[in-house]
Amino acid sequence: MPARDPSPVLDPSAGLADLTRAVVDVVSVSGQERELADLVEAALRAQPHLLVDRDGDAVVARAAGPGERVLLAGHLDTVPVAGNLPSALDEGRIRGCGTTDMKAALAVMLRLATIPASRYARTFVFYDQEEVAYARNGLGRLAASHADWLAADFAMLLEPTACRVEAGCQGTMRVEVTLPGRRAHSARSWLGDNAVHRVAPLLTRLAAYEPREVTLEGCTYREGLNAVRVEGGVAGNVIPDVCTVTVNFRYAPDLSEQEALAHVREVVAPYEPVVTDSAPPAPPGLAGPLAARFVATVDSAPVAKYGWTDVARFAQLGVPALNYGPGDPDLAHTREEYVEIARIEECEDVLRRFLR
Repeated sequence: MPARDPSPVLDPSAGLADLTRAVVDVVSVSGQERELADLVEAALRAQPHLLVDRDGDAVVARAAGPGERVLLAGHLDTVPVAGNLPSALDEGRIRGCGTTDMKAALAVMLRLATIPASRYARTFVFYDQEEVAYARNGLGRLAASHADWLAADFAMLLEPTACRVEAGCQGTMRVEVTLPGRRAHSARSWLGDNAVHRVAPLLTRLAAYEPREVTLEGCTYREGLNAVRVEGGVAGNVIPDVCTVTVNFRYAPDLSEQEALAHVREVVAPYEPVVTDSAPPAPPGLAGPLAARFVATVDSAPVAKYGWTDVARFAQLGVPALNYGPGDPDLAHTREEYVEIARIEECEDVLRRFLR
């Protein structure tokens, strides 16, 4: 199939498959979202019923309505391209970087934004830099500088869920545990203290760790505490005097960040963990009337969200939020990433029925 040139415009009236491919073909690796943000802004400003604002490479569009305000959010960025652009159409699937995470969802949002009237007031949030460090996240920037843009009674984050409702999210914390040693010539190793060898008991403890399973509002969250990186060594003939283990804790939303850190300290004692990244969890958020109505529209039982998403930011703002989107989360960030057109159509249909 011949390569397709990126579309110079995004036309929300186009078919879902064509619109999705147009969005996918605009490269928007984290930190490089400007072109896609410009195209999204132009498409939204063409709709007379929308009030459109922009902050950096985040675009927010709001529509008035008779009822509560429902917010739909999705990030513009992708992980680095892995030789999987431009997009390709393949037996009912669209292949390419970002198809499932989460440009198919952006196409759905653009089409829903064209609806001039709805049962609810609506907000559409397209934001930048979700795939990188927590501190750089564009939704966090909006929450800090334009919290009024994010005011809503209920929010849906269109992260990939294969059209299932995924409730809340795990918290995530990364810490570094540094073990000291003493440097020496490897030919006279008894004169030193090998820091790499000293991590063995810690790694054994982590390998034997039994994670909790916590059920909240009918959703079961399974935790994990794992070494994800080990760094140490000086040269091929030197006994290393320092070794650092990076540990990632994925924890259920019944714990606060402080409680999560206290648990990590207990596990890695007597060594002191240094926090390098932390993002709080979000409760399931299923109790409210809008969440209940949306779950009924989907007509399948909600499940726990494994992983962290920006529903946690909405929880911090006091906005109940759920994850729901067309992509398959198991395909996110893979070279073989694709999205099924039938799933995109199902997502749009469910959201249209809910909004009307």
